[in-house]
Amino acid sequence: MDKESVENKSRRVRDMFGAIAGRYDFLNHFLSANVDRRWRKICVHEIERKNSFPDPRILDLGCGTADLSIAFSGVGSVVGCDFCYPMLRIGAEKLASGRYPNKVFLIGADALALPFADASFDIVVSSFVLRNLADIESGFREARRVLRPGGLLGVLDFGMPRTPVLAPLYRVYFRKILPRIGKLVSGVEGPYGYLPDSVQAFPPVEQLKDIAERAGYRDVDYRLLTGGVAVLLVGKAG
Repeated sequence: MDKESVENKSRRVRDMFGAIAGRYDFLNHFLSANVDRRWRKICVHEIERKNSFPDPRILDLGCGTADLSIAFSGVGSVVGCDFCYPMLRIGAEKLASGRYPNKVFLIGADALALPFADASFDIVVSSFVLRNLADIESGFREARRVLRPGGLLGVLDFGMPRTPVLAPLYRVYFRKILPRIGKLVSGVEGPYGYLPDSVQAFPPVEQLKDIAERAGYRDVDYRLLTGGVAVLLVGKAG
């Protein structure tokens, strides 16, 4: 993808999420029947189980309204970054109204051009971000750049279920019902039509594993969550 295409996709994604920022958390929980909370807990558990660094420094890429950053505050200090400022403002409001085990900082930054030195973090995580990047492999490489050797990457994102019973039912919900509910509640048409399109265009997790390995990760493994509705990929910086 050329530079202009990357910039255009980045702008579209930033504008879309900015338009729904005020209803983003409600719709995430409502449309997933609150299962998204469980997925984040699984992500935290898997990373914590594999982490060998004391008091790890954690980066949450595309932190949005800071749900994953807050979840990881029990593991270590967290820097959450996002290029959508309306989402960051909501995240900052959450942080101001709560108490958390470790410090959480939020900053404006693009996941493809992070303002951090090499090997700045022990753990890099993201939730529902990777498929929105204009260049997935570049996103993996930029995360690898800021990870110290042996540091952990944890990526949580949507997938498409593969089980014979769940798959066709989920496709009907995902393609027909979810966009209508999203538009009704958010008052914005585009983002919840974009969601199923972006997930269906997203590489299967086996291919994501290959991309991560090309980008410099080792011991890459993945889990299918809720029958494949979500996927969790974990690897170590080589």
